[in-house]
Amino acid sequence: MRTTITIDDQLLDQLKLRAARERTTVSALIEDDVRMGELRRAQREAPERNRFRLPTFDLGEPKPGVDLNDNAAVVEFMERDE
Repeated sequence: MRTTITIDDQLLDQLKLRAARERTTVSALIEDDVRMGELRRAQREAPERNRFRLPTFDLGEPKPGVDLNDNAAVVEFMERDE
């Protein structure tokens, strides 16, 4: 869709330089920037209940003698219990 907007001259100059550096058009930059702005706005306004929540479980304290920083020791401990 084609539309007309008014942009500050300095901002337009910055966009032209950026477009040249990125080898794209000013229109593409504006469209991407507006899309990102709308996405950020939608995320801020989205209710918390729609956000993904990872369930967590309290499994209590580790058993005595188990060093959770030592993967080999944890595997050895787990294999002993089987």
